[in-house]
This record gives sequence, structure tokens and C-alpha cells, in this order.
Amino acid sequence: MKKAPPHVSPLALELSKYIAGAIRKPLPRAVVERARVHIVDIFGAMISGSRLLPGTAAIKYVRTQGGKAECGVIGTRIVTSAVNAALANGMFGHADETDATHPPSLTHPETSVVPAALAIGERDRLSGQQVMRAIVLGYDICARLLLALRPMPFLRSGHHAGAFGQAFGAAAAAGALLKLDARRVRYLLTYTAEQAAGLYIMFRDPEHIEKAYGMGGMPAHNGTAAALMAEAGFTGVEDPFSGERDFFFTFAPEGDRDELVRGLGHDYEIMRGGIKRWPVGGPIQGPLHVLRELMAQHKFKAADVAELIARMPDKELEIVNNRDMPDISVQHLLAVMLLDGAVNFASAHDFKRMRDPRVLELRQRIRAVGDASLTDVERRWRCVMEIKLNDGRTLSHQTMAAKGSYENPLTPAEEEEKALDLIAPVLGAKRSRALLDALWQFDKLKDVRELRRLYSK
Repeated sequence: MKKAPPHVSPLALELSKYIAGAIRKPLPRAVVERARVHIVDIFGAMISGSRLLPGTAAIKYVRTQGGKAECGVIGTRIVTSAVNAALANGMFGHADETDATHPPSLTHPETSVVPAALAIGERDRLSGQQVMRAIVLGYDICARLLLALRPMPFLRSGHHAGAFGQAFGAAAAAGALLKLDARRVRYLLTYTAEQAAGLYIMFRDPEHIEKAYGMGGMPAHNGTAAALMAEAGFTGVEDPFSGERDFFFTFAPEGDRDELVRGLGHDYEIMRGGIKRWPVGGPIQGPLHVLRELMAQHKFKAADVAELIARMPDKELEIVNNRDMPDISVQHLLAVMLLDGAVNFASAHDFKRMRDPRVLELRQRIRAVGDASLTDVERRWRCVMEIKLNDGRTLSHQTMAAKGSYENPLTPAEEEEKALDLIAPVLGAKRSRALLDALWQFDKLKDVRELRRLYSK
């Protein structure tokens, strides 16, 4: 029997072996179908994000970097190095709150994993099937890394969950596409661990540039870079997850290392992903879902509301409670929906509305209450709402799985509608539909670089 390398734990051996061989293993049909929806969704986020402030900042930066022409920058005609493209496309993906999430781990996996996979896929002219398989792998590694760290205590300690998990997910996707063997994968994991970073302070940036970097661009860039370092022959410690003062000792001494491999290859975490119905923060999906249904059923308007009480998971309320950014403030967005009858991309990102006297007055009648009984380990999008009307009626409604959650997923038609709303203003209706047609058949592409002529502008 072949002896294990010195100072390498069985866990690291299992994890690295899986990553090294993942793209050769077929995916279940249900996973392929879900992955297509996620790929369409993140392309919508990236293309729309390329025109927002974080996107224009990323474009300005990568234009100064030069680099070998390897991968396109989505929504532009720029072709740059793999790491620069991963950075820009990652920032585009989280330039606002339209991108999908993995609620149990507090991460946005494809926001960084897809840019990293595309960077290597375009560079090496790989097939859509290979790139999709790497994306699903990256999703798995991203989610498991955070589940091992225990996401909510990790977030409360001042770290940013997504920045950590997404870097490892991006690295795994890129490394698998580079066909690194198991030993090179372990070096990849070490160089990713060396770059692990991300602080909760990014939530305080009202312009979303730092958040787009920390939650999208930085993990995509760092994960891609770690994979390319391993490919280039960088060596080092073979196992960052065990031994003296290891990764978990540094960041989560009470973490559960076994989560890194638990169910790997059988339980696909993309199946627990949440794709947002509304272009706002994940925890707000439940309250908007319930309010929209109440308004549709009872036909009341903002002027009719005496008081609105939205009970939501207490840990989720911490993230969206009276924030300075419109797209992650639950009270603000509930007021906007009451006034407008809906929330769309434009209204969710309108900073001027946060100073609108009508919105401010209405917010005085809205209360968001954290309810521990609604909180569960999978961070489902939940809300129990009660509305008192001026005519004396009291209305109530609830959801335990808002639209877009994995128990209540968006249909392809609903995703198409959402994606067109995001893409068409940038690419135009005709090209947008051509791009979407290609993305719905992503795993059939012979060369993912074929997409460049469709997403360039």
C-alpha cells in the first residue's frame, strides 16, 4: 500500500484527490439543469454589473494592467490576462445584490467561481461541459469551506464568509481545469490559504466597490492566481488544514474540518443555492415575497398602512437592518415596494430614494423584528408579516421558503425574464437573446471562448 506523504492528513488527501479528478466525473441530470440556471443568473449579474460604479472601477483598473490576452472582460471588448479578467468579472458579479447565494454558508459561490472557471476555460479553449463541471466543483468547495468554519460565528468575529469560501471555490475550479494532480492541488490549497482575507467592514461601503472586490473580485483573482502558481511549480506546505498552527487554528479553532469532505461527490451544494427573485440582499427575499403576495391579494396601497411588522430570522436581520445601501436595507425596500407595488433593479439601487420624504415617512411605520424561531441552519428565506390597515383590518401572511430558495426555485422562464431585464439594457434585445440561448446550452459548447462574441460590447 502506498504510504501517504509526510504531514498530510487523510482529509487533505481525500479532498485533493477529489478536486484533481472532479472534471472527469459526470454530473447528475438535475445538477446540470440547476447549474444552467445559475450560469444564466451570474451572466446577468456580471453584464449589468459592468455598467455600475464597481464595474467601471474594475474596468479602469484592469485597463492599466496590460497582460497577455487570455480571457474577455464581460460586457466589454477588453481581453486581458486570466487573473485580471477574473478580478473584473468577479467585481461585476457582485457590483450589486442581483447575484445568487448559498444561504447555509453565507457565500455567493458563482460570483467568484464562474469568473475563475471562465478565465481558465477561455485561456485553454475548454468545453462548456468541462467548465460547468468545474463550476459545480467550485461551488462545493466554497460552501464546504465555510460550513467547516461555521459561517455565522465566523462572520461575527469580523471576517467575511464569502471572501474566504469563494477564494477556495475559485481555486478548486481553476485547478481542476488546469488538470493539476492531487499533490499540486494541495499546494494550490496552501497558496489559497496564504491569501485568505476578507473583513466584515466591506458591508459599510455605501458605494459597493469594496464589497464587490471583497465578495467577488478578490476571491476570483486570488483563487485563479493560486491555481496558476501551482501549475507553474510553486511548492510549499502540502496540507494547510492540519499540523502546527494550521488554517483552522488561525481562523476557527472550533471549526469542523470534516465538513470539507462530508458528502463530497454525492451531495451537490449547488442544489442548496438560492437565486434571488428580487435584485436585493438575500435576507430580504422573504419579506418582499410576503408583502408582494399580500398586496396582490388585498389590493391596499402605502397610504392604507398604519403599521407593518416583518418578523424574520434574527441572524439575517443583523445583515440587512437599516443599512446605508438601498439594496440591503430591509426597511427601505419594504417602503419602496409599498409605494411602487414592486421592486426592480433601478428602484433597488436608487440612493436618492433613501432621502425621499415619502419613503422616510413610510419607514416610520415599518418594523423589522428578529425572530430566533425562524432561524435555521440552512438560512432559509423566511418571513412572518402582519399589516395593520387604517380601516381597522389586520392582514397576515408568511413564507418559510421564498421564491428563489432551493425548495421554491426560479423556473427557467422566470430566470430568463430576470436575466433579460439585466442584460438587454447593456447588449440590446437581439444579442441578449442570442447570448441566453447559448448559455442555456452551456454544457454543449465545444469552446467557451465562443461566448466572447456574444457578451462583448
